[in-house]
This record gives sequence, structure tokens and C-alpha cells, in this order.
Amino acid sequence: MVLKKEFADYLALREKMNLPAPWEISMEDFRSRTLPIRDFIGQPEPIFSIENRIISGPNGYLPIRIYRPSAEPNLPVMLYFHGGGWVIGNMDGNEPTVCSLANKGNFVVVQVQYQKAPEHPFPAPFNDCYAALVWVVRNADHLKIDATKIGVGGDSAGGNLAAAVAIKCRDTSLVELAFQMLVYPCTGNDGSLPSAIKNAEGYGLTSKIMRWFEFQYIGSDSDLLNPYAFPAYCKNLTGLAPAVLVTAEFDPLADDGKLYAQALNAAEVPVVFKEFEGAIHGFNALAGVAPDVAKEAQLYLARSINSFLARL
Repeated sequence: MVLKKEFADYLALREKMNLPAPWEISMEDFRSRTLPIRDFIGQPEPIFSIENRIISGPNGYLPIRIYRPSAEPNLPVMLYFHGGGWVIGNMDGNEPTVCSLANKGNFVVVQVQYQKAPEHPFPAPFNDCYAALVWVVRNADHLKIDATKIGVGGDSAGGNLAAAVAIKCRDTSLVELAFQMLVYPCTGNDGSLPSAIKNAEGYGLTSKIMRWFEFQYIGSDSDLLNPYAFPAYCKNLTGLAPAVLVTAEFDPLADDGKLYAQALNAAEVPVVFKEFEGAIHGFNALAGVAPDVAKEAQLYLARSINSFLARL
């Protein structure tokens, strides 16, 4: 399929902005230039309540944000980890997305403001996300959520973190996760995959920038094959939570998601997979650019999650 017009127009606008490459400017400048833009991400839809909290993380205070679709008790919950190459991004940038998911799925969403590389490389962001899951599990009664229906999710680098947390959760027997939601995730670091070559340039996220993000995240070459850093290298995927996994056609990471879905399926993990044709990396958080595509994706994700929850 051809690139959807909404994304082509968005990419043309970004091209006119003439943004420097991240390695050409300071990290502070890069982060300031990539703060969320409402015209791109859209406005969050009304939701019953949003609560900001600080919990104790492995490296200090850990901010979280709790989204409730209603006052109904004992709802399912999803911990959500935002994207941004483990380097940029914040909870504000994904607020329209998580409000929509919470409302459409009728479940609580807990966003996590994990620490960022390169100041805090792997495993710091991963440890923050896992610590947030531990906190939710231990505080299920206080949060008035269903402790048997806890899942994890995220987009891009957040999808990486969600997949990695799901693996550790299985390894530690912390809780039996109800689902994992992986949106155009970075599961490995193989720049030779066909999508990384075919979609290397011209679609927003480039393969070169993706490799740069990975370099910032990994504090040591010894972690390049660590499955908690890159879940594609996990040698045993059996017993993981059911997964809903979506990718974008015009994305360097398209094969990361597709191959991980195939590996999960081979390990007899229930998987629901969909590639969004004509879409680019980040489409799920671009409701201001392509509202119909974002809505379609969020409905698909929410319904897929609820299909897993209905089996419990």
C-alpha cells in the first residue's frame, strides 16, 4: 500500500522544520525540541479521573499517573510505558493515547515516568518499569483494581520495556500477567532486517537514529544480547502473557514486531497481530495528524486486550 496522505503531509511538514539530528545538538536541546506538540498528538478525550502520584523506585522517587475510566471498582489495569528511544518522551505525550485506551477498554491505565538514558542507561529504565509493576501488584486493593487482570503495554521503546517486563515477570513469578500490548516495539537491535533497510529513510524514524537510540540505552556491549534489554534475544518465550502486537508498514521497526509475534506464536503464546498499512512509526500517538487511524488502532488494541481478559 502507499503511504497515507495524512502521514505524507506530516512528514513534509517535519521536513520543513529542518530539525537537526540528535547527535548534532546537546541532549537538553534535543529533548526541548521533541516535547509533545498538541497539533500532532491531539487533545486527550475526557476521562473520569487522572491522579499523579510518586512511588518509591529503585533509583529514587518514581512518578506515575493513574487514569480511571469510571468510578467502577475492581477494573483491570495496564501499566503503560511511553516511547522515545529510552532518551526522550514523557507522560504528557501519550496522554491522548492512554485516555482513549482506558475509555475504550474500560480499564485503568498507569503511566510510568521512567528515568532516561544516556544519564540513566540500561537497566535503569527497565528497573523503574518493573518496580512500578511490583508496586501495582502489591497495592491492588488500595488501587481498587482486579489483581488477576494486570497487564503491561507500551509503544516503540515503551513496547520494548513492556515486553522485557513481561519476561522478567514470568522469570520471577511475580504475577501471571493477563496481557502484554506491544505497539511497534523495538525488540532487537538488528539493523540488517529488511524493514530497517527498506524504510531506513524518509518515514520519520530512521534506522540511523534508531541505532543512535540503542547506543544511548546500552551502557555496556555485554548487554546487547540481554533479553531484558532486547527481548528478541530471549531463548525461551514459553509461558509469557498473551500479546496484542501492532506494527506500521512504513517503519524501520516493522520486522522487529513481526518477528517477535512469530516467535511468541511458535512458543505457543496467544498472539493477536496486525500491521497498519500506509502508516508510519508513531501513528498510535499521532491522533492530531491522522485521527481515524489512531482511533482504529486504539479500538483494535482495546478490543484485543478485552478478548484476552474475557478468557480469565
